[in-house]
Amino acid sequence: MKETFKVCFCCVRSFKVKTSEPPQEIKTLFDNYSGDGRMSVDEMLRFVIQVQGEKHADSNYVKDIFHRLKHHGVFHPRGIHLEGFYRYLLSDFNSPLPPSGEVWQDMNQPLSHYFLYTGHNSYLTGNQLNSRSSTEPIVKALKSGVRVIELDLWPSSSGKEAEVRHGGTLTSTEDLQKCLNAVKENAFEVSEYPVVLTLEDHLPPDLQKKVAKMVSKTFGGTLFRCTEEYKERFPSPEALKNKILISTKPPKEYLQTQVSESATTDESVKAKKVADAEELIQDEDEESVAVEYKDLISIHAGNRKGGLKNCLNGDPNRVIRLSMSEQWLETLAKNRGPDLVKFTQRNILRIFPKTTRFDSSNYDPLVGWIHGAQMVAFNMQSHGRFLWMMHGMFKANGGCGYVKKPDVLLSNGHGSVNFDPSCKSLQIKTILKVTIYNGEGWNLDFPQDYFDRYSPPDFYAKVGIAGIPLDTTSHRTETDTDEWFPVWDKQFEFSLRVPELALLCITVKDYDSNTQNDFAGQTCLPLSEIRPGIRAVRLHDRAGEVLKHARLLVRFVLEPTFIDVMSIN
Repeated sequence: MKETFKVCFCCVRSFKVKTSEPPQEIKTLFDNYSGDGRMSVDEMLRFVIQVQGEKHADSNYVKDIFHRLKHHGVFHPRGIHLEGFYRYLLSDFNSPLPPSGEVWQDMNQPLSHYFLYTGHNSYLTGNQLNSRSSTEPIVKALKSGVRVIELDLWPSSSGKEAEVRHGGTLTSTEDLQKCLNAVKENAFEVSEYPVVLTLEDHLPPDLQKKVAKMVSKTFGGTLFRCTEEYKERFPSPEALKNKILISTKPPKEYLQTQVSESATTDESVKAKKVADAEELIQDEDEESVAVEYKDLISIHAGNRKGGLKNCLNGDPNRVIRLSMSEQWLETLAKNRGPDLVKFTQRNILRIFPKTTRFDSSNYDPLVGWIHGAQMVAFNMQSHGRFLWMMHGMFKANGGCGYVKKPDVLLSNGHGSVNFDPSCKSLQIKTILKVTIYNGEGWNLDFPQDYFDRYSPPDFYAKVGIAGIPLDTTSHRTETDTDEWFPVWDKQFEFSLRVPELALLCITVKDYDSNTQNDFAGQTCLPLSEIRPGIRAVRLHDRAGEVLKHARLLVRFVLEPTFIDVMSIN
């Protein structure tokens, strides 16, 4: 069978069409674990335990695999042939990650012990300057597992209502009540663990009072109200199931922040503004406003008092959420990495994109994660490598939106010294071996001339680790020319010092000598969740949506196993 490409009016190019065939190593494994050209239930069970590392497997588990293979027309009552074995390896039920929905981590620790799937300006549909505000991205984020939603609150043009918009820009407004309803109706559709609603409010006291009533009425019993017992320690995700938490600044701190961010440098002028602001609260019945508004807040957002020098001092009698830009984080990470780790052991640190990211692009999330930052806020409406990493991180723990921070970020090391991600003397804990065998499915997901007008694509794969600086590296395969079913059969080895914070990133591209290489799929996987053995790795498009057919056959070997590493720690 041949595939033809029309070059001009009278000329065509023909290429022999190949099919997806088992690599030689797969054929050898099949021969070693089967007899008479068929693999029985008992032989398959031996393969699943010894090669795939699935110690829990029994004969019923294998029979279920055989039953699923009936739909591929490769099943035989006496066992499966080589083609059936190959189809099993490339099937969706041979994923490198545990079955979806299984929350396996300890969820009884304080919130500060977890990474939270966090959105930034969650109501925007596009860029930060003139895009439309809507409830649609809020709903989409929650249905994707995002657990932290951000709303910017500003007075309406009449000054009588609070509305949602990105202040100082040409973005449109959205009705606050609609946004609150969107959160209420979709908060727990894919995860029962708590949703945090961060309110970046720019409201006077009278509108704060109005918002407090709206929030209380909308969320009712699902709204978590903090008590004194959680003043020094956040509650756990388990204790907060199906609850909505409000995080913002209390009224007085809000007013002080507004004054401190004003342009004047005259301290007497600032003092007068503070006095005027406090008088304004009193005019609105200070006690009433404070009670109504403060009672909503279960995660208090603190001020960055003292600038870069003192912002991480913390308060031993109170836990807070501190917000800082990606630039602040990068500066602190260079000079005070262990202090960041220490601060985030009790308190919550939220990182947001710098204001010049008008296109809603994102930043490297690992800078925040390796220093313990729980809320690395992202523009979910965007796409790109950093968002793929965000998607990858929160595939962990059943996709519930909460991933427990590893022990290295939660406890002091030798001599009570906190972890330093930039340390050059960290010891290697794990060797990860990744073998990229081959791939298939692009011919079903893309038109014939999508990659090249006059020939089949020239695919190559790039494989890398994203983690602490010493662990971050990448490799690439050779290019398999004119092949819809590329075969690479290439092994890469990664020496890892902190595998608990590592992501495995794979990107496939079509090589073009004269133009930019064409994107052909990507995936990002949390190393802490990867199952050893030969696995079918499904690829995703630029936006993170899974492609229907495109996938890779990959073998993962961890020496020592990740479980061994965790037990050592």
